[in-house]
Amino acid sequence: MASRTIVKRQLRGFVVFWTTLTLIIAAATFFAIYLTYDNLIGAGDSISVPLPTRTAARQIAAEVTVPPTRAVGNPTATVVTVAPPPSQTPAVNTAAIASAPTENVPPTWTPTVNPIEYEGFEAGIQVQYSLDLDEENMDGYLRDVSQRMGLGWFKYQVRWEDIELARDQHRWRVPAFVFNSARKFNLKVMISVVTAPAWAREPGVDLTEHGPPADNADYVDFVTTLIRRYPTDIHAIEVWNEQNLDREWTSTEGLSAANYVSLLRDTYQAVKAINPNIIIISGALAPTGFDDGIGAINDQRYMEQMIAAGLLNYTDCVGAHHNGYNIGPSVTWDQVPPDPTATFRGPFDNDHPSWSFRSTLEGYHNQIRLAGGDQKLCVTEFGWPSTEDLEGQVVQGFEFANDNSLDEQATWTIEALNNMESWGFVRLAFLWNYNYGPQAGWDAGNDNVAYSIIGPDWVHRPVYDALIQWQQGRLNRP
Repeated sequence: MASRTIVKRQLRGFVVFWTTLTLIIAAATFFAIYLTYDNLIGAGDSISVPLPTRTAARQIAAEVTVPPTRAVGNPTATVVTVAPPPSQTPAVNTAAIASAPTENVPPTWTPTVNPIEYEGFEAGIQVQYSLDLDEENMDGYLRDVSQRMGLGWFKYQVRWEDIELARDQHRWRVPAFVFNSARKFNLKVMISVVTAPAWAREPGVDLTEHGPPADNADYVDFVTTLIRRYPTDIHAIEVWNEQNLDREWTSTEGLSAANYVSLLRDTYQAVKAINPNIIIISGALAPTGFDDGIGAINDQRYMEQMIAAGLLNYTDCVGAHHNGYNIGPSVTWDQVPPDPTATFRGPFDNDHPSWSFRSTLEGYHNQIRLAGGDQKLCVTEFGWPSTEDLEGQVVQGFEFANDNSLDEQATWTIEALNNMESWGFVRLAFLWNYNYGPQAGWDAGNDNVAYSIIGPDWVHRPVYDALIQWQQGRLNRP
């Protein structure tokens, strides 16, 4: 009897020991897997399942049709609706987003507020996200834009190559961080989606320069995945950037307006099938008088080629850029007043529309109207650089910044905003830029720095207070 009791005790001890050991090993294994996974993808990142598949993206681009409502350029052409009538609220394809990941977004999806139905003029600014993903810094930037400056929009450049590192493998850390901050301050976001990753580029292309994907469907997949993942956070999408320059559109087929419009068309149709309230903006061109067809195509000529390829059928707003150079925003290219003190002589010694902010925008507007379009312009970058507080440090090719004082930067920025509002053919205008100076560390080799409205030592330049006063004046109008 005693021996039987001893055996039972031994068995009970053996069971307890192995049960405890098993639980410890299981817990350690789970913790090790958790740490490994977290280190691989980082906080806020995820490896996503593709939504939709590439085949589905091609079907969306090919099959979506909208009843013709007006002819653009060709009275017999079948065209798509560019903007819905203000009396209607477009339907949103909620089924298409049902399986989208929802971290960092409201649990219940609701349609975006309809900026597409608003026809007035609005201003925003490009903000560089905090490179160290410091949430407090980013919140400070966007709080300033929203609450102090009173602007309702900001531009976020989405670099595709930095997010989809391999096909269907995404790092969402930066978009989640940016959209989360924008949501706190009720800012509308215009994203500019650029830079195809190496895996998506054409075989044999020069990968040291930016360029389009070999297959439009890869870009469409990325954009539609973004809007499914962040369905309430994206209000406008600019499809590419300065595609009339080789450095932005390096392709085995060279610079091609027709190829660009093909990418725009596929993106427009796919996005509108999901959420027709999102404003689609065509990629803004770089104003340039250089036109060899290889390194660059003159922007007015490229605009003509895009329109001929069907641009106005697939955009709600025509993108535009202008960096101001060293003349004011009301000066036309053929009426530049002499300035013998200017060290940069381009606008003074070489007459060309590309030097002039006003002539560039009016040129685009006139081309759109002559083609029968009614789209407004969305100026996705504009501004005047100054090196007055930078000890004259500016990158080669941007020497015109040395001629502009900080007071001129402020005066011309406000003059440009007033002009765009009074002209009536500009829908959105984004100032370039809010904070590249401090983010770049005032690196003299960075041509973005001289445009920053935050100066050295985090001192706001005069244009900052001028913008606040301008917006307050608009809000106080009867």
